[in-house]
Amino acid sequence: MWDHRRRSRSSAASALRLAELVYHGAVRSVRQSSRTPIWGLLQDVMQAVLLVAVFYFMFEILGTRKFAIRGDFLVYVMTGIFMFLVFNKSLAATASAEGPASAMMQHAPMNTVVALGSAALASLYKNALAVFLMLGIYHLAIRPVEIDQPAGVLGMFVLCWFVGSAVGVLFYAITPWAPGMLGMVRQFYTRANMITSGKMFVANSLPPALLAFFDWNPLFHVIDQTRGFAFVNYNPHFSSVSYPFWVGMVCLTIGLMAEFTTRRSVSLSWTAGR
Repeated sequence: MWDHRRRSRSSAASALRLAELVYHGAVRSVRQSSRTPIWGLLQDVMQAVLLVAVFYFMFEILGTRKFAIRGDFLVYVMTGIFMFLVFNKSLAATASAEGPASAMMQHAPMNTVVALGSAALASLYKNALAVFLMLGIYHLAIRPVEIDQPAGVLGMFVLCWFVGSAVGVLFYAITPWAPGMLGMVRQFYTRANMITSGKMFVANSLPPALLAFFDWNPLFHVIDQTRGFAFVNYNPHFSSVSYPFWVGMVCLTIGLMAEFTTRRSVSLSWTAGR
């Protein structure tokens, strides 16, 4: 009994220590990402504003606004743009986290798990600030934001961050083995999300022949489910919450296993490939 309690206290202390390291690493990552935190936040907000404006006018020019969900059209656009940005930025943050051959890994408490957790947490912090700031400005300056199930939308935001980070961990682990090819694959995947993420339409409006072209993408499911939570008159029938969650779990598991193998085989010459 005494040994069991001692092991429990030791495990809890280790978990708290790991959480503390991840927190401090996230703070460092946020401070390094731009000259000042305010400037970095403004950059993220401006990027989101520009994308929302581009897609808003694209809907107007192409005449496809009539296919959107009845309700606040800008909320419809923002649910797609925000999730798209959160997914891709989370993926980029973890995929480009400090590798096992970096100088920071020479410090005893630091390891690649802490680096990955710090990068993911910093990405969540910056994206959440940017989203809430932009929604707050829209709510106060233009019109009140009406969301049918705010808790569900927030859950989709966290799920989007989790899946993007998990896919980034997978790229992070296998990139040192073939940096040139995996860099191209990662770039192709993020570009493909521009088309297959479903930002401009909902799954219920797609014919079965086209649905299979988008159904593989977990971001497509996240965006469609987000709109189901955001709008009272939309009920998604061809997307699910469980699919992106399990895709994220599989990518995270394979990524951590591959990262462990990579860490054992790492050399300083790999630093140039990251």
